[in-house]
Amino acid sequence: MSKTRTIWQIHGTDAHRMALQLLEACDAIRLVPSGGAVALKPNLILADVAQNGAVTHPGVVSGCIAYFREHGVANVSIIESSWIGDNTIRAMRRAGYEDLCRRYNVPFYDLKRDQTHSVHTAIGNMSICARALDAGLLVDLPVLKGHCQTRMTCALKNLKGCIPDHEKRRFHALGLTKPIAALGAALKPGLVVVDSICGDLCFEEGGTPVQTNMMYACTDAVQADSYGRSLMGLAPEDVPYIELAERYGAGCASWNETDLVLLNEASAACGYGTPDATVARLTRCVHQDKACSACFAALVRALYATDGDHGHDIYIGQGWQGKALDGLGVGKCCKGAARYVSGCPPTADAVVRKLEGEG
Repeated sequence: MSKTRTIWQIHGTDAHRMALQLLEACDAIRLVPSGGAVALKPNLILADVAQNGAVTHPGVVSGCIAYFREHGVANVSIIESSWIGDNTIRAMRRAGYEDLCRRYNVPFYDLKRDQTHSVHTAIGNMSICARALDAGLLVDLPVLKGHCQTRMTCALKNLKGCIPDHEKRRFHALGLTKPIAALGAALKPGLVVVDSICGDLCFEEGGTPVQTNMMYACTDAVQADSYGRSLMGLAPEDVPYIELAERYGAGCASWNETDLVLLNEASAACGYGTPDATVARLTRCVHQDKACSACFAALVRALYATDGDHGHDIYIGQGWQGKALDGLGVGKCCKGAARYVSGCPPTADAVVRKLEGEG
C-alpha cells in the first residue's frame, strides 16, 4: 500500500458495492499479515436499523466480507459489544446482521463475553477485549454521526465497543475525552471504512438521519475523525479528543484536499429526500432545486453546527446552474450567487466558515 495518507471517498446508495470499491481502491489486502485473521468492528450501539442513523449498514460489512473472501482470507469475523443496557445479540439481529452472518458463514462475537488483556495506556492500565487486540487486521466500521456528549462519534469512539462494560463506565466517569484518545493509541485499527450514508445529525441513538449517501476509507483513525469533523462542520475545540489522540500517538489529525481520492462524483449520491421536522426547520430559508444528497447534507450539518437560521436566502442544487442569485450559494452549481461556497460537495466546515462570514 502507498505510504501516503490518502482518504478514498465514494458516493452512492449501494453500501455493499461502495465498500467493495473502497477496499479495491486502497488495496486493503496488503494490510492483512500472511495467515492473519480479519476482525470487522461495526457500530451496533443499540437495537435499531441503519436507516435511522445510529448503526452501521449491513451492506458495509457484507462488502468488506466479500472483498477479503475474494482475496483469499478465510478467517473473517464480526466483533462488537453494544452499549451498557442493551443486548449485543439483539442489536445485531435488529440491524440485519444475523442473516448476513448466515449468508457468508461468518461468526459474530459478542465482546461482552470476550476475554480481556490489560494494556498500559496514556491514562494507565486499560482492559481491552482480546479478539480486537489479537486480530491480524482490525477493520473499524464506524458511523459518522452526532453525539450528545462529544459532539460527534466516528472511528476513535467506535473502538469503545472493544472494551468491557466496566471500562465503559470508567470512561464516562473520566469524562470520555482522555480515555477515547488513550484507547485509540492502544488499539490502532489497520483500516477504517466510515459509513456516512445517513448518520444522525446530533444524537448517537439515531432518529434524525441526514442522507449523505457517502463513505470514505483510510488507514488512520485519527485522520478519519479529523476529516469527519470537517464534514460535520465542527471545530477542533468541539471534538478535542482527536488532537489528544494524536498527541498520545494514535495517528495524525492533519489532512488536506490533496489527500482525497474521489472514486466518483457527488451526483452519484442522488437527490435529497423529504426532510424530517428538524431538517425542515433548519432549512426553512433554503431554496433547493435538484440538490445532490451529499451537498444538501453538508449544508444541513453546517446549519445545525451554527444554530440554524442566518437571516438570508441560501441556494443549493443543480437547478440553479448558470443563474444569478441574490444570496448564498452552496456548491459549484450555485457559483452565480453573490456569495458562494465552492466544492462538489463542499464540506460542512467550509459552509460554516461562509455562514459565519469568515470565507
